[in-house]
This record gives sequence, C-alpha cells and structure tokens, in this order.
Amino acid sequence: MPPSPRTRPPLHRVTVLDAAVELADAEGIEAVSMRRLAERLGVVPMALYKHVSDKEDLLDGMIDRVIAQFQPGDPSADPSADPSAWPDAVRRVLLSTREVVQRHPWARRVIETRTHRTPAVLAYMEAVTQLFLGGGLSPDLTHHVMHVLGNRIWGFSPELFNDPGGRPASDRPRTSGQPVPSDFPGILAIAADASARRPGATGCDEEFEFRFALDLLLDGIARLHASEWASPPL
Repeated sequence: MPPSPRTRPPLHRVTVLDAAVELADAEGIEAVSMRRLAERLGVVPMALYKHVSDKEDLLDGMIDRVIAQFQPGDPSADPSADPSAWPDAVRRVLLSTREVVQRHPWARRVIETRTHRTPAVLAYMEAVTQLFLGGGLSPDLTHHVMHVLGNRIWGFSPELFNDPGGRPASDRPRTSGQPVPSDFPGILAIAADASARRPGATGCDEEFEFRFALDLLLDGIARLHASEWASPPL
C-alpha cells in the first residue's frame, strides 16, 4: 500500500529515484512509469516533475543511484605507490561493479541506452581512468584501453545476439529462412565441446566469460604498457 499523506516522508529527488529503483528491481524496467511511481509514493504524478524533468531524467537518475553503490577504490590512495598493482586494482573494481549491476537486472539495458553522461557517470569513469594513469600507463594507451574495455567497466560484456531482457523468440516464420546446422561445422564443434565440458548447461557461463575476457584484456594491456606502446601518428 502507498503511504498516506500523514505518514509519507517529504519527497526529494533521491526518494523518487530510490523508489524507481525498487520498482524496477521488483517488476522490471517496463513497470517504471510516472503513474506507477506516483502510486508507489502516494502522490499525484505531477508531484514527481518537481524532482525529475521527464522519463529520461528519471532513468539517468536511477543509474546514478546504482553507481552510488559502486566501490571504485579509495580516492585518497596513491596508485603510483605500487605501479605494478594496477591490473589487480582494475580487476577488483570491475568485478565489484559487476556484482552491483547483477543485483539490478534492468540496469544493463538502461546503461546501454544512455546518451547523457551525468556527473556520477563521469566520476566513475574518472576513477577507472585514474587506476590506469596511476599505474604508469600513458594517456595515449589509457585512451585506447577505455575504448577496448567498453561496457566491461560497467560490469557486463558486449555480447552479440544476447538479449539480457530475456524476451521470448517469435514463433513467426522468418523470411530469411532457417539455418541448416551442417553448414556451420565450426559452431557445432564449439557447441559440442562446451556441452561435453558442462553437461546439462543451457548456455554459456557468463560469469566465467566475463572474467576470462577481463583477464585476457588486462594481460594484453600490461604487455603493451611494458613495451612502451604508443598509437601511430595520423
């Protein structure tokens, strides 16, 4: 039941955003609307517009509240004190970020649609950037490293044809035709090997794949740093 006007705490932006996060956690991001949120808070929908300007502002703010749970490390620590420790520091931060995002299954889809970098988004990106710069990586290499990591700094892998929303496949016939398995022997070999290694599994181990890719990238980045790599001039 929504709170009554007498028991309802004063409405603030954080109150509205936290209620939206709770609603999305419970029912999915599709359930989040100004009307449903107002009902949850026991106010009229127009009251929300004093704190969020529109749906996009609401979604930006919800991601900010998720970011507030990240642990990007101690900002007072000097990363240059042990320049060789940056791979472990990056790994620790990105894995802890992944744990937070996994607690909010809707967050990945919303992050992928954001076009506005809020101060909270930039602060987190700055914290990750400083882990590399503090470890002695050049601004040039760090620039390209951040591109390579991409969505992994937010705790998820950019998988092709992977639908995190879990929408069911359509039963309608495809005009493009149906694939013939024997035409794809490489994919069949990989699938057969994976099934033999993980009997009964219904798909890839996403947690393993994320950690595998992260370790592979960090190892390659460390080798480039050790070789004093620099991007070629234009």
